[in-house]
Parts: sequence; C-alpha cells; structure tokens
Amino acid sequence: MYEAFQNLGFSPADILFPREGIDLTKWAVIACDQFSSQPDYWQAVARTVGDAPSTLRLILPEAELKSPEVDRHIRDINAAMERYWAEGVWRELGDTLIYVERTQSDGRVRHGLVGKIDLDRYDFTPGSGALIRATEGTVLSRIPPRVRVRRDAPVELPHVMLLMDDPADTVLGPLRGLSHGGALYDFPLQQGGGVLRGWTVPPERMDGIAGALSALADPKEMERKYGLSGVSPLLFAVGDGNHSLAAAKQCYEDRKRETPPEQWALLPERYALAEVVNLHDPALEFEPIHRCVSGVSPEDLLRAFREAWPSAVEGRHPGHVIEFVWAGQSLVLTVPDPRSQLAVGTLQSFLDEYLDAHGGDIDYIHGDQAARDLGNRPGCMAFLLPPMGKDQFFKTVMADGVLPRKTFSMGQARDKRYYLEGRRLRT
Repeated sequence: MYEAFQNLGFSPADILFPREGIDLTKWAVIACDQFSSQPDYWQAVARTVGDAPSTLRLILPEAELKSPEVDRHIRDINAAMERYWAEGVWRELGDTLIYVERTQSDGRVRHGLVGKIDLDRYDFTPGSGALIRATEGTVLSRIPPRVRVRRDAPVELPHVMLLMDDPADTVLGPLRGLSHGGALYDFPLQQGGGVLRGWTVPPERMDGIAGALSALADPKEMERKYGLSGVSPLLFAVGDGNHSLAAAKQCYEDRKRETPPEQWALLPERYALAEVVNLHDPALEFEPIHRCVSGVSPEDLLRAFREAWPSAVEGRHPGHVIEFVWAGQSLVLTVPDPRSQLAVGTLQSFLDEYLDAHGGDIDYIHGDQAARDLGNRPGCMAFLLPPMGKDQFFKTVMADGVLPRKTFSMGQARDKRYYLEGRRLRT
C-alpha cells in the first residue's frame, strides 16, 4: 500500500480486469439502475452479448430487485462470478489506480480515477462529518435488497461515482499526459454509450495524486472555498450509486460485528471500488429535476405556498426562483429569504407538508417542456427549478447535511458508468 494515501479514504486497489482476448464491448454493460422501465434496452444488450463473457451475467438490473425469482438470480450471479474466476476470465492488477477517459454520447470527454474507498471513512447518515458522504437522503428500504446481492458475492463490480471539488484540476489534470502512452483498454461501449479508455497509473505518479487530495481535504482550504469554519472536511461526495455504496457499508458493518477489531483492516468488505471524478469537469453537467403534482387544486396549492412564504415576490429576483405552471398559466415567484441553500430545498419542504396534509401525488420530471406539458393537465401543477451551480454542491452538503431527494441529474442515462473493473470480496 502507498503510505501517502493512508488518511484519505481513497487509495490504489487490487483491481480485477478481463484477460486479454475478451471482447470488452460485450463485457461492459451500463449501471444496473438505468433503463429500468425500458426492457427493450436490456433485451438489446442481451442480443449483443450472446454467449460471450459479460458483466451482464454478474449484475442484477434494478427492475429485477422485486422479482419473485430474485433469490435465484442472485445465486446465478454468484455462480457466474466463481465460474469466471475458475475459467481465468479475470486477471488482477495489483495495488494500482486506473486513469479513465470516457467519451460520452455527446462527444465530450469525462475524466476519472478508479481506486478503492475505505468504508470506515464513509457515512450516508444526514449531517455526518465523514470524509466521504452521501449527497442525497438514503432510502433505507432500498438497502436490504442490495445487501442480499453483495453479501455472498465473491467479486464486486462498481458503478459508484464520487465527486471531488477541485476547480484547479490538481488531481486529474496532471494525468492527462498518460493518454499519449499505451492504454490498458480503448473500446466502444455498446448501445450508444460512447468510448472508454483507461491507463494504469505509474508508481511515480502516486505521491502527486495523494498530495493533491490531501490539499483538497485541508480544513483551511475548506474555509477558503466555502466560508465555513470548524466543519469536518468533505473530500468526496457521492454522485452516482448512493444506495449501492450504502449496501456495501452495511455489509461491512455486519462483518465487523463478527470480527475482532484488530482484524477489521484486513476485511475485503472494508473497501469498495469507485471512480472519482472532478465536479468541475466540463463534460459533467448538472440538470435540474422538476416536480409535478397531480390530484390537487392548483389554485389552493399556490395560495398555500404564498401563505408559507409571505415574503415571496413575483418575477426573478435574488433568492430562490421557482416557476409554477398550471392550466395554461405560468407564474414565477422568488423567495428572498430562504432557509435552505437551494431552491429545490425550499420547494420540497413545502410540498412534503402540503401533500401530507391534503393528499396528491408527486412526480420527478427531467426536461422543461415535459414538466410544462404535465403541469398543464387538469388537476396538476408543475414546478420548474433552476439548475444547481457546481459551486453550491459541496457547500450545500456541508451546511444542510444532504441535498433534497431528486435534486439533480448528472448527465444522460447512456453516459452513466459501465461495469468493467472488479475487486475480490472473498479470497
């Protein structure tokens, strides 16, 4: 282990990778929580893969979590992992990091770094002071099914993406030159997912990476960037895969209860593979997720909002700006004295109370026009929210604990992380 990473919660890992000769386009499939309501997508994946070795055999698509056959699916996954190991499908890259360049479906290139995180430095509890934190509230009911998938799995395959707030690009920027050398992999992703390239990080680059991460985690840097003093440093915020990472944490905590403390550091379950991405990467876009409520009186709802926020003024002014759309009408209100960091927090707290008292349903909508169309239906009202600025992201998590649920969407579905690397969970 590289000592420079000891207190950072992120370090090089023994990474499993398909042996030479494996068709990586067939091997790599998109994160299991994507296209869950579009079976045609996964059927197309199955046709592409055929009988070839593939991570399709090693994951449980989210749509299958509530299937009556879920236990059989999990047993089949674990058996396939063991079979691939016995057949020599895997090879292991010892104590390494992988620098990644992902050409997205829009042609832009996103940069990342794959390694392992220490789950003792991660917490999904709202208000936690952990070095690695969840960004949205974790739905506890979604953890047990994922724990069942991971508990007996001999190998983990990550789709977790962590974000770091590195506006000067001090961590990944110096690694760009690796792309001039021979790549570990370079292949097209199936189903329009773009292209994925990766390079192993040379040992002489490790101290530089650890030094840049240490500087980002320095309390003085936190105070300079966020104007917050006396707060626990936040180095990594979960961008994607929040519930999968929470399940990994739960599996580790379960093992700790049956393992002497002096052996915790040796538990493979203590760590989880993840890709770290710079929040300020130009290819990484945050898009707002709008709200639409149905089964309500739009006029009554608007009146209740004005009563809850009597300071709200019409038009776009400094403060939290929210657009209301209903029955062919549109109204923009600004709350000048919000109690939350983000407009979505101001809106969501109101909607939670209103719907609890009056009934109605809420949907989370991607795209301005889609939200407007839904809001104009009878008995409906849509709320269009502004995008969250990247400079607000970490400060909001540190100040408010977690972001409101469904605060933002990080890129298009086809640009989510694909399963490629793995790590042994059982020796």
